[in-house]
Amino acid sequence: MPLYHYVAKDQSGKNITGDVEAKDEISVAESLREDGLITLEVKQKDKQQGFAGSVLPKVGGSVSTNEIVAFTRQLSTMLSAGLPLTDAIAILKNQTKSPNFSKILTTVENDLEGGMSLSSALSRHHRAFDIVYIKLIEAGETGGVLDKVLLKLAQSLEKDREFKSKTRGAFIYPIIVIGVMAAVVTLMMIFVIPKLTTLYAEIGTELPLPTRVLISLSDFMTSFWWLLIILFVLCVWGFKIYAKTPAGADMVSKLVLTIPIWGKIRKTLVLAEFTRTLGLLIGSGIPIIVALKVVRDILTSTAYKKGIDEAIKRVETGSPLYQPIAANGAFPSIMSQMMRVGEETGKMDEILGRLSLFFEGESENMIRNLTTALEPVILVILGVGVGVLVLSIILPIYNLTAQF
Repeated sequence: MPLYHYVAKDQSGKNITGDVEAKDEISVAESLREDGLITLEVKQKDKQQGFAGSVLPKVGGSVSTNEIVAFTRQLSTMLSAGLPLTDAIAILKNQTKSPNFSKILTTVENDLEGGMSLSSALSRHHRAFDIVYIKLIEAGETGGVLDKVLLKLAQSLEKDREFKSKTRGAFIYPIIVIGVMAAVVTLMMIFVIPKLTTLYAEIGTELPLPTRVLISLSDFMTSFWWLLIILFVLCVWGFKIYAKTPAGADMVSKLVLTIPIWGKIRKTLVLAEFTRTLGLLIGSGIPIIVALKVVRDILTSTAYKKGIDEAIKRVETGSPLYQPIAANGAFPSIMSQMMRVGEETGKMDEILGRLSLFFEGESENMIRNLTTALEPVILVILGVGVGVLVLSIILPIYNLTAQF
């Protein structure tokens, strides 16, 4: 079995680290929970993975979403046509144009020929196949419906890719405008203003306040540009380090959710991911407790992770899922109401799928409205910035001509 490195917290709040062999990340988390520990982080070790890992070294490296989507759909088609799994993997290995993905599939093929299951073989490459992917493959193998599960997984991945593409595309224009504006201002401050400063010094006229401020900023940027770069890199690096700590992750998560407009969009995005993934897992026959634990581990919002932890505790004691969801203010009432219908009718996966489509549509509309509102705001800020810059440059010349 692979070797995992974990970071956990005991009842006193002390961090505990260690290594353990387990089937997957979920097994490690469950084992730690039974020991009364709170799991903070679980990562598969690359270099030491037990006896199997030493004989069959893990092939690392990430794979693009497009490659995973194509692989999943093609594998589903081949298995549906009756092609043996090892033959299908061999064909896909030869078809891929990615050297890294080809190495991964070569290792998977060797593992399958050695008697390993597909889910176990893929779990050795967690940077390419996430925990949701592995759990769904495992459920398909257990139920003997691997081709159908792969088809559902491919459709879900395609929807997720399309949704993320729309989300990123909506912010392309504002980002380009802001980037160009920042670049122009920086070039002006470093190259143009110093030449004008020399000209103003030769003229000897008294400079107005806006011009003096502009020259001071230009002098600072030209003299200490290296300091600005170092401070920027240190701030980004420090923020990333702090955000990886439990306290930092919790603080960043809460801060993002409180940002006006964007906080609401972020909540809707998290809810869309939660309902889509949970529905896919339950629809593939995975027990609801295991499905909730998997979803909790993939979410980046600690606020919603805590809500899911509470729901897991309640469901483990026999409570229906909609009750802890309804009691948690982070989840909208429509979720608990529709979940109740899904649990009573036995169509939980279908209801969650509809909820995910609803939240995706809501987030798309909010992002579209936000970018539409940002365009005039950016233009106004750009106009004011250019106006102040031009005014600071022209005022000394105007004062000089007025003296004559």
